[in-house]
Amino acid sequence: MPSPSVPFPSVLDLAPVVPVVVVEELADAVPLARALVAGGLPAIEITLRTPVALDAIRAVADAVPDAVVGAGTLISPAQVSDVVAAGARFLVSPGWTDVLLESMRASGVPFLPGVSTASEVIALLERGVREMKFFPAEAAGGTAYLKSLSGPLPQARFCPTGGIGPANAPEYLALPNVGCVGGSWMLPADAIAARDWDRVETLARQASTLR
Repeated sequence: MPSPSVPFPSVLDLAPVVPVVVVEELADAVPLARALVAGGLPAIEITLRTPVALDAIRAVADAVPDAVVGAGTLISPAQVSDVVAAGARFLVSPGWTDVLLESMRASGVPFLPGVSTASEVIALLERGVREMKFFPAEAAGGTAYLKSLSGPLPQARFCPTGGIGPANAPEYLALPNVGCVGGSWMLPADAIAARDWDRVETLARQASTLR
């Protein structure tokens, strides 16, 4: 497991599944992250969808050294600066612009800009980016679309996210251009509400063996 001071080769190679986490209560961030790491899912994407998200990233970065905590739903350069300062070790965006892309690149932190079309993939390849988030995966064409991209654009690798669960994750992971998938099925709402971290760990462990 990479420590906070040690770089890692690629977000796509840390685990077959990257949990996409929406933290509603700051107190849940650290025990939730510990459960995911214990279950074999060290790369944790905390989305900037709640008021406590930035503090949650900071808390996990400080208290869970075996976690590789990242930030998702990035849409502005200011957010990039904020999450890197909080300790995020990778960045994920639902889409990209040149301004956002350059801020992510300048951060020095690994990043996955979001794409959903072949033209977007080609534009990123032209800019030297080979690893991307494919979003929203199921709505954008799913495994059939990604398989079609692998022929003309084999140099691009993806983390598909959106509509992926334990039933279809193996189909994505079997594709040659998919390094990992993103999802939140190991974080069911009732388990989070009950703070049933043992259940989260069990579901994470199941997800970690999907490849």
